[in-house]
Amino acid sequence: MPQDADATAKWTEIASLARAPGASAIRPLFAADPGRAERFTFHADGVTLDLSKTSLSPEVLRALLGLAGMRDVAGRRRAMASGERINATEDRAVLHMALRAPRGTFRALERDGAEDASASVNDTLEAMRAFTLRTHADQPYTDVLNIGIGGSDLGPQMVVRALHRHDSPMRAHWLSNADGHAWEALRHQLDPARTLVLVASKTFTTAETMSNAHLVRDWLRAALGEAGDRHLVALSTNRKATAAFGVPEDQVFGFRDWVGGRFSLWSAVGLSIALSCGWRAFERLLAGARAMDEHFLAAPDAENLPLLMALAEVWHVDGLGYGTRAVLPYDERLARFPAHLQQLEMESLGKRVTLEGLPVAHNTGAVVFGEPGTNAQHSFMQLLHQGTTPVPADIVLVARPDHHFPASHRLLLANGLAQAEALLRGRDAEEVRAEMLKSGRSAAEVEALLPHRLFPGDRPSTTILIPELTPFTLGQLVALYEHKVFCLGALWDVNAFDQWGVELGKQLASAILPELSGPVGPGHDGSTAALIGALKRLWPEGTGQG
Repeated sequence: MPQDADATAKWTEIASLARAPGASAIRPLFAADPGRAERFTFHADGVTLDLSKTSLSPEVLRALLGLAGMRDVAGRRRAMASGERINATEDRAVLHMALRAPRGTFRALERDGAEDASASVNDTLEAMRAFTLRTHADQPYTDVLNIGIGGSDLGPQMVVRALHRHDSPMRAHWLSNADGHAWEALRHQLDPARTLVLVASKTFTTAETMSNAHLVRDWLRAALGEAGDRHLVALSTNRKATAAFGVPEDQVFGFRDWVGGRFSLWSAVGLSIALSCGWRAFERLLAGARAMDEHFLAAPDAENLPLLMALAEVWHVDGLGYGTRAVLPYDERLARFPAHLQQLEMESLGKRVTLEGLPVAHNTGAVVFGEPGTNAQHSFMQLLHQGTTPVPADIVLVARPDHHFPASHRLLLANGLAQAEALLRGRDAEEVRAEMLKSGRSAAEVEALLPHRLFPGDRPSTTILIPELTPFTLGQLVALYEHKVFCLGALWDVNAFDQWGVELGKQLASAILPELSGPVGPGHDGSTAALIGALKRLWPEGTGQG
């Protein structure tokens, strides 16, 4: 196809620009353009994106925007918004934007016609609202326990961690790992009579979730008898399974198959957010995401924040070979934000074939990791400053705090700004030598220590600034990264909405499970077979060998 040839030409141009001398240098760009900070800073409804501390030059950005045109990002965006079944490997639409939109906004194209996707979403939201308000009014519960894994845990947990306040309606707890130690540590904190339990699983068959759900249901029934089942809520589409489990019919909240797990916090899966933080907070969270949706759908490419973030990532990953990215939110309330992004980005973009099933021609999917600042400065930031391979960093700053300790917030902001500046500036030999001599070091000491104290600089960072952390701005922030993922999927020509890579391990675990307490079947590699044997010897009473 001509478009493919044009896209190939753009990829070639980007590769050529990346090979040019000084392509990764950032400081010369500031020296050459006094207005660079303004020119490479972009805005959307209060959100500020500063890309000036990357090595994007005007020429590079033009080439990347050209690639976006060749890959038809705008057309693919329209296809998603129109309800087309763009998740081709699962034959599904991708309509998480419908989860935060008014009725009539989005339609899903089904085989038998179009469906008002926003209508079914709003029906569920109304039921969630009524349940939440009734629960808070009756005040039978002080705690909500969410049992889920992946998107049914990471997204809601991240939001609650960010938005929960001392006067919020309910305390939230999380049970995800299929490890009894997690429940053992948690159950002593809870009163079964005052605990509402949410079981989040679309199919109500997720092995880890259902294992934990059985433990908790048994705990409720042991304390409360049959009345314990009234403490169960299911976030699922499988009403037959929820009924068999004991969940009351009026406490089941579903969602459609076009809601991907890592995009599901806006759906019924977000009920834990509404219960713990209040319905108004959940509504404003949806409104913030909707505001970013509108920006993403309408803003021109050269001003479109999600697209610009995606283009910067293409430049880093494919142009310069930077295969990792650090996420550094300078706000303790966003402590779980990097974990949410790990799933959102790596599950979406960890793909090795194109939409057509051909091997990808470029690297895809950076490895994402992170910690809140200032913690990160005392752990992995050493590698970012002086490691052998540059690691781009996303630094998230919140201008106004929600506490009465301005001095601590100024210190926090100063550190966030300083880290970005230090990554850019570095420290050369002349600067370090002068500083050490001034401190009284001998010339010999200076020369011995000098190599260890040099910082190369020209390490890229992106700064995202929001005025304050509210449900609305958090919705904007999360949706910003969701749309960035869509853009990267389009640019790399991969399906960002399936996750077949998680299935093989699940299948093999199902086969190994009975072998831990019974005979070991054929077909295992030598290592796995030996380890199964070792486990049986070390824990004979648990594996049925005692």
